Amino acid sequence: MWIEIINGPNLARIGQREPSIYGTMSMDTCLEQLHQRYDHQLRLTYFQSNHEGALLDRLYELHDAGADAIILNAGAYTHTSLALADALRAITPPTIEVHISNIYKREPIRQRSLIAEACRGTISGFGLDGYRLAIEAVCGGLPLPTNE
Repeated sequence: MWIEIINGPNLARIGQREPSIYGTMSMDTCLEQLHQRYDHQLRLTYFQSNHEGALLDRLYELHDAGADAIILNAGAYTHTSLALADALRAITPPTIEVHISNIYKREPIRQRSLIAEACRGTISGFGLDGYRLAIEAVCGGLPLPTNE
């Protein structure tokens, strides 16, 4: 099974940016842990861009290449991008929306997701562990065996 994690704007700074909200672990460390846990069961790839058009292009590339699922943290585009919502409706891989912070405890503008209706589900507020939870949700909701 091929799952791609896509992160949007400012998420390349996870671990450095607003640690009181996003924590101190880097995305590289999170990805290393996910690969250690799932490499024998999954093909797990990663893409990050600060540019909306690059995110749109990547969604369509994954659709055309036959990805099985997408885990998307669209960052601020979650709250502003009809284009991402439209693209998610136009592709076949199921998408799980992930947010590191609990968006419902944040500013009112961050409490509304324009992409949620186009996603299979949303995971919010579990820190970087949300990516693992999304992988398990994609794989049927049951924890996959670890490589330990």
